[in-house]
Formats: sequence, structure tokens, C-alpha cells
Amino acid sequence: MLNVIAIMGRVVREPELKHTANDVAVTSFTLAVDRSFIKAGTERQTDFINVVAWRSTAEFVSSYIHKGQLIAVNGSLQVRNYVDKDDNKRTAYEVVADQVHFAEPKRDGAGPSGKNDDGHSPSFSNVN
Repeated sequence: MLNVIAIMGRVVREPELKHTANDVAVTSFTLAVDRSFIKAGTERQTDFINVVAWRSTAEFVSSYIHKGQLIAVNGSLQVRNYVDKDDNKRTAYEVVADQVHFAEPKRDGAGPSGKNDDGHSPSFSNVN
């Protein structure tokens, strides 16, 4: 079986780093991802996709990823069922990030190419 997700979009809000009771780093954020298909005569639609990152990936995201940045995320789809405070059954869908990549040059003038000294775009991968 295969559960692989690759998405690219803009970060909707600042990621916030939290820690579990066992001191495991976790951060969640939302990406605004434009749909590639546009029906004639309509505007492009955007999906807002929740993403969660754990451990060192969470720390990387909370330190270097900011609202408005274009990023790419590779990971897997996670589906959770829960009961809300009004006793309604709910389902949450989110991407669990394995890899996070910057998808545009740095905005602070770090160079016209947006690349590191080694010529590669900066990214972080935490595949266990």
C-alpha cells in the first residue's frame, strides 16, 4: 500500500511550536494550495490543507517557515476521528510532514538564486 502526499502552497499562519507531555516537539500549520484545474469562466479554487510536523522537522518549521512563504511538503495523509465538545462525531484530515522544502528564493536578499553555498535550495528532511 502507498500513502504519499506532495503539496506546495503558501503558509496561512505562523507555525507554533509545542511539546507533548513527553517533550516531543510538534507544530501544525495550514497551507493554501491552489487547484491546478480551472473550469472555464470560474476563478481558481484554493484548498486549505492542515499539516503537522514532529520532532526535528517541527523545530525546523517553527524556526524557518513563516506566514506567506511558498513551501513544498512531502509526507503522508493521516485521518483521525474524534467527538467534539458538542458530542458530534468529526473527522480530521491532515498531512504528516516527512520533508519540508523552501519553494522560493529567500526574501531578505540572500542572493538572486535563493540557493545555499552548495548550489541547492534549502530544505529539511526527517525520514525515520
